[in-house]
Amino acid sequence: MLRRTERILENIPVGSLGLIALTGCESLGRKVDDYLVSWRHESASEYRDDIAFSGYEKDTYLIDARVPRFGSGEAKGILGESIRGKDLYLMVDVCNYSVTYSLTGQVNHMSPDDHFQNLKRIIAAIGGKGRRLNVIMPFLYESRQHKRSSRESLDCALALQELVRMGVENIITFDAHDPRVQNAIPLSGFETVAPTYQFIKGLLRTVKDLQIDSSHMMAISPDEGGTNRAVYLANVLGLDMGMFYKRRDYTRIVDGRNPIVAHEFLGSSVEGKDVIIIDDMISSGDSIIDVATELKRRKAKRIFAAATFGLFTNGLEKFDQAYRDGIITGILTTNLIYQTPELLSRPYYINCDMSKYIALIIDTLNHDGSISSILSPNERIQHVIKKYKNGEPI
Repeated sequence: MLRRTERILENIPVGSLGLIALTGCESLGRKVDDYLVSWRHESASEYRDDIAFSGYEKDTYLIDARVPRFGSGEAKGILGESIRGKDLYLMVDVCNYSVTYSLTGQVNHMSPDDHFQNLKRIIAAIGGKGRRLNVIMPFLYESRQHKRSSRESLDCALALQELVRMGVENIITFDAHDPRVQNAIPLSGFETVAPTYQFIKGLLRTVKDLQIDSSHMMAISPDEGGTNRAVYLANVLGLDMGMFYKRRDYTRIVDGRNPIVAHEFLGSSVEGKDVIIIDDMISSGDSIIDVATELKRRKAKRIFAAATFGLFTNGLEKFDQAYRDGIITGILTTNLIYQTPELLSRPYYINCDMSKYIALIIDTLNHDGSISSILSPNERIQHVIKKYKNGEPI
């Protein structure tokens, strides 16, 4: 992992650091805060008497922010402490459906719309008094509605423009469904971060007998849209790459889309090879399981599915069945969005923690430093593979 000490943080901070973890993102916020607190305790001595670094060392950077609701379901954002002059980082998990609120006596689960509205409420409560506003939204709100194919709304572009109009300077997201949505806000900071390094580390820590070369392993994209991820993974690991494309029936529309007739494979033989299927999200999981089944039919050895966001919208039963049937050996997703206790308890599940990475990005941005080296994990990937091949702990 890129250590904080390896970066040159010469710039004075943009402002005193403030972290706001919105409802549903508290556990990730606490982990990020722990890293920031320990790092700054280590390095604070050199800045102790410098007025430009006032408030640099704290016991917590988390700011008291709440969004209470009225009985009607309406809400308001409240800040419990001063944020004047602070460099603020607002963390929001729009996919955390486990958060509930009362709506005229009924229990209502928070949707992505509710979470996005809460984010705007807190920005409105800040009221322009912060030095700088940065939003860390791992799953980009409405990112699946990123382009128009008929007379449709462009929700993701609208949301980005709304945040920028409210004063947000930087938006940091992970593995955006289509990074081109940043064209909606060309004059503002927008970073989409790939967790490839964390996937590789998670896999190498868990599976001890991988042979990382093109004769024994392959990277697969489950559809044509995700080929860039598979190409990158194949290149940094020195593997072959294959892809599937979805053959659809364009004469019918089912649930608003043309149904998939078959998954067709393009690539060299997968026989006897371990396979990593890489994608941005597992939604219902049908595609991943169909692709894994096709690969097994082609005599692939072990199949690992890596996706930044594990939504599992239809539950885990089909994955349990695929694991029992030997179709899938492991599933890797990150803690960037809500994970159910059931998912964390599954024997095939490999959790990739992103909190240190987020803390590193926040710490660097607060110092007005360049984050290009953090966003490019090539060296770290090569380093961790070398350790793995030498039998060193990762």
